[in-house]
Amino acid sequence: MAQRPTPHLGIRHVALFVPTAHFDHTKRFYTERLGFRVEWEPDADNVYLTSGTDNLALHRSTRDDRETRETAFDHLGVIVRTAADVDAWAAYLESKGVTLRTRPRTHRDGARSCYVDDPAGNTIQIIFHPPISGPPADTLDTTDPR
Repeated sequence: MAQRPTPHLGIRHVALFVPTAHFDHTKRFYTERLGFRVEWEPDADNVYLTSGTDNLALHRSTRDDRETRETAFDHLGVIVRTAADVDAWAAYLESKGVTLRTRPRTHRDGARSCYVDDPAGNTIQIIFHPPISGPPADTLDTTDPR
């Protein structure tokens, strides 16, 4: 019986179908509002974005294609380093006219998050999750290495 391979590194790539009517606005949302940068844009119907540690693909689709496709997609998570960062992102997005789906709240496991929808209707969770967000800010070495 085969054993499980060494542990994977987690989900670092998500691909979303975006209706034509929302494609350009959705690309601007991820780049201008959430700070992703274009990694590769092979043509007018596909763009690959990154924050430096991940890959988000946007693929142009007709509304009919999206409505007839069955999917289990619920939301994608954007990891932040601290609980306070969740609140800062919520305030920033609201200041840019983005409506929050849910206000920031702390979960039972110590995570903190809020939700927004992108222009194509995909839900994004801005989340501080202690196991993967990095060490607590008070344990980081902030001394100047020079």
